[in-house]
Amino acid sequence: FRGEPRTYTRFSLAQQMDGDHSQVEMKLGNSEMEEEVGNSFGDTTTTRIKQRNNPRSTCFMIIGTLLVFLIGFLIGYLAFRGKVDITNNICSYGTTVPSCQTTQSDSEDIPEAINNDVPQVLSLAELKDQFTTKLPSSNYRDRIQKIAVDGHEAGSDRDDQVARYITGEFKNYGLDIWNNEQYVTLQQSGSDNKVTILENGVPAESHITARYLAYSASGSVTGKLVYANYGRKDDFNELKERNIAVNGTVVLVRDGKISLAEKVHFGCGDPYTPGFPSFNHTQFPPAKSSGLPGIQAQSISANFAETLLNKMNGEHVPSDWEGSFTSYKLTGDDSLKVKVEVNNVFLEKKLYSVFGVIKGLVDPERYVVVGAQRDSFGPGATKSAVGTALLLELSRALSSLVKGSKKFKASASPMMYSLLKNVLKEVKFPGELSVYQKYAESDDWESQIIVPMSMDDASYPFLAYAGIPSISFSFTEKDDRSYDFFGTKLDTLSRLISTLNEDEKLRLLLDSAMNVAGRMVLKLTHDNLLSLDCERYSKVVSAFVVRFNRYIREVKAANLSSQWLSSANGDYKRAVGSLKNDVINSDLNENNMAKAINDRIMRVEHQFLSPYVSAKDTPFRHIFSGEGDHTVQALLDNLDLLKKNKDAVNVDVMKNQLALATWTIQGVANSLSGDVWNLDNEF
Repeated sequence: FRGEPRTYTRFSLAQQMDGDHSQVEMKLGNSEMEEEVGNSFGDTTTTRIKQRNNPRSTCFMIIGTLLVFLIGFLIGYLAFRGKVDITNNICSYGTTVPSCQTTQSDSEDIPEAINNDVPQVLSLAELKDQFTTKLPSSNYRDRIQKIAVDGHEAGSDRDDQVARYITGEFKNYGLDIWNNEQYVTLQQSGSDNKVTILENGVPAESHITARYLAYSASGSVTGKLVYANYGRKDDFNELKERNIAVNGTVVLVRDGKISLAEKVHFGCGDPYTPGFPSFNHTQFPPAKSSGLPGIQAQSISANFAETLLNKMNGEHVPSDWEGSFTSYKLTGDDSLKVKVEVNNVFLEKKLYSVFGVIKGLVDPERYVVVGAQRDSFGPGATKSAVGTALLLELSRALSSLVKGSKKFKASASPMMYSLLKNVLKEVKFPGELSVYQKYAESDDWESQIIVPMSMDDASYPFLAYAGIPSISFSFTEKDDRSYDFFGTKLDTLSRLISTLNEDEKLRLLLDSAMNVAGRMVLKLTHDNLLSLDCERYSKVVSAFVVRFNRYIREVKAANLSSQWLSSANGDYKRAVGSLKNDVINSDLNENNMAKAINDRIMRVEHQFLSPYVSAKDTPFRHIFSGEGDHTVQALLDNLDLLKKNKDAVNVDVMKNQLALATWTIQGVANSLSGDVWNLDNEF
């Protein structure tokens, strides 16, 4: 305190005329300080400063020391008193009635006493064992019967009743309930739709029905009849190779293999908010949505379809296009035409969504979503009731934890393959074998179990539209044929049980399905690190690069190169390696560290959504699982067409496809690598 010397020194930068370079030291004088001033040329000038003894400084130092000691003593005393109070009032909640007892404080017992109020964290193995004990259920049949009474289309009164039934069950299980009401414009049948056979322009026979295909264009169309098998891309290519045009015709296709949305045109979302979630009482300016079909489409009965086929007398169909009818021809003669009349109308309907929430203690803002389709055009025993019943039983089992010769098929994001495989190895099918042992008939288990996720799968929008790792699974017939009554008015519980031959078989299948779903939920919510495999996409991207390089001659002829695509592939592999190293070298028990790594993992799926196309015009933007010209499959199709007929391909469009696909993959690699300043590539 005020003991420092107060001096300053000035150096003259200008030479004196006499050549003397002098240094002058000046000080703000103190009588008790000594000074020597000398000539700096050849002499050494020294200054000695003599500090004076300051009583005020000594006093302040003593007071500060005493104050620190006193504060420390008070903190220690109060902390010790708090621990004694806790140890003297330990309550045991291990019995039915809480009991309290007085104990003597002991330093070794204090941590245990303090931690009595901290929830016990069970290991994953303990959780799985407890979950298994909750599985056997006799409620499946009752639940299915309550749901699959009659048709419950989206937005109907019956659909609203089912939603309220689910809400009541969630409340019974103690879940936090969140309801959401949306007013959405949906299509339904107006007056009856009609399909009429015209022979030489004269109506011969009509099929009138109240059934309809959602989002079909309304109006009337007349044309010659063409048979196109299942309406797949390969089927239309077969017709094209046979020089059979489909423009201006009425095309007859079979149900199955692909969804109805893929046979005509996908109609996704509210038509007044194309490419975006529905907003109550809000719509875009009037514009035609690319998500809606521009052609008329109508479903007909099998009997009327057979009548149409019997009247066709053109070229025979390929052998694998035949079914159970007696006659199959590709076309009819010029005198045979068909008139299709569609009278669908748009109506605003209320959709009622129900969410039951089990909130975690760690990262409660992160979600694992488990759901089931609730609506159905018919009774929907297999289409919706079985899944909804399974969801309710799964909710019951998980909420209770908080308190205390078929085929297995799955569709999933590649990031969830490893999780699914591990769970299938754990779940026992009725008997000694696991589900994996029973249904994975070879080491190549993916080809046996994994199938592409179809557009009508309830999980598809989560994966292809939102970029969220998703999975759905089912038990199917061994020959992969569709359940005959699926999606029809005959889809009832009695027919389902009759198909399975016994009621008990349905219960066992549902127990296995519930076990698979529950264990995946436990795994995703228990572990600090998400059980999602980023490395699996390395195989997907590499497989695409291999397929691309098969057209390397055509690529070079178009003045293109695979260099940057291979570079992006390599960067993604290195990013996966970098993530692995970060996981190994990180303390995953530290919440922020685990959260940062999990964020990198979750970004992978979302980054595969192409940022170069509009969600309004191309809703399913995923370059591997989506639909549209931005996908890698569209690029490969153009390369294949370039190989067959280069004049049929717009090379500039193909170049753009390659560039954007490459940049999308590179963007995924950069995102997975972590912070941008840690990136090191030449892209």
